[in-house]
Amino acid sequence: MESHQSRCGWVTNDPVYLDYHDTVWGRPETDSQQLFEKLCLDGQQAGLSWLTILKKQSGYEQAFHNFDPQKIVAMSEQDLASLQQDTGIIRNRLKIESVVKNANGFLEIEKTQPFSEFIWQFTGGKTIINSWKDQSQVPVSTPESTAMTKALKQYGFTFVGETICYAFMQAVGMVNDHETGCHCYEAACAQAIR
Repeated sequence: MESHQSRCGWVTNDPVYLDYHDTVWGRPETDSQQLFEKLCLDGQQAGLSWLTILKKQSGYEQAFHNFDPQKIVAMSEQDLASLQQDTGIIRNRLKIESVVKNANGFLEIEKTQPFSEFIWQFTGGKTIINSWKDQSQVPVSTPESTAMTKALKQYGFTFVGETICYAFMQAVGMVNDHETGCHCYEAACAQAIR
């Protein structure tokens, strides 16, 4: 994790960002609960920087029972109200409630198929490998992220707009958007689901 290596243009020199970029972002994730957590965290980013959310990830895990959907839907109104005082997370009532709505949606989807299958269907179960030279070429949404948004909203998910869904797709390796000059590009290609 040496900072002199070539990386994607969006990465700062913050150690948290460097580690995230080098070891997590763009690596395929297929565990349903991990996908659920990442989708919820991406939704928390709305209007904020991703680094802000990354630095609060452990606070979110503590507040929302490590993103166990069964435990989240069992949270009381009092539990949710107390989270508005929790400095370990973003204390926005709508964002707090969105995690509960999303947990309900997750459980509804899981009645008929694993959440991972539901999510990965939007790329045909494979990683889309792009070849961007710099960030100016990377889209903020795609037909796949738009389709994901529509499908998730049908299950009651919130904070899942097409831009959030595309950021999520990038984060969980459904799309490899590492720049071609980034030292992680080839590793992400090698880990791609084909």
